[in-house]
Amino acid sequence: MSSISIIGLGNMARVLGVRAVAGGHSVQIIGRYAAQAAALADELGGNATAGTLADPLAGDIVILAVPYGSAASVVSQYGTALTGKAVIDITNPFNLTTFTDLVTPDDSSAAQEIAKAAAPGTHVVKAFNTLFSGVLATGEVANRPLDVFIAGDDAGAKASVAAFIESLGLRPLDAGDLKMAHWLEGAGLLILGQAAKAKDFSLSIKILG
Repeated sequence: MSSISIIGLGNMARVLGVRAVAGGHSVQIIGRYAAQAAALADELGGNATAGTLADPLAGDIVILAVPYGSAASVVSQYGTALTGKAVIDITNPFNLTTFTDLVTPDDSSAAQEIAKAAAPGTHVVKAFNTLFSGVLATGEVANRPLDVFIAGDDAGAKASVAAFIESLGLRPLDAGDLKMAHWLEGAGLLILGQAAKAKDFSLSIKILG
């Protein structure tokens, strides 16, 4: 199994940590506040550990579970410490005022902007952004494993992320190279809009067949 570093302390960080520990992975929780990171690691149990943004990353796979607005600064802070690692970007660059559009350039995406801020050799992979935390906690829809769409430019990093997703009991679906993250983030916005209209945040996209 892999060693996983999760940067963030929110609901998605918690749910991914729970599933990762259950999947047998070593999990490191990284947060701005040491006490909160330690509390989440204690909650996860298993062999979960905690640290702050000043600490080295133990994971071969790093999950960026922070708001999009701070994601680029986080990867910039770690610099070459991310070289050679698969960095999973789960962010959605929603306009936080209207939640009706994306704040990234029309020809880019959150994942691509994060990759620009990262050190050379950092392998950014888009994943999990089309799933609400409650849906991810359930892990299935219509008695079938959730689909997790991934996009990235490095084949090895995508293979590692796909294997990690499978270890969580979920199904990885390769959407293509990193430029496809633009469309995955658009799908995230679509799902959010439909969920808000229906007041039902158990919605997700499932490919049948």
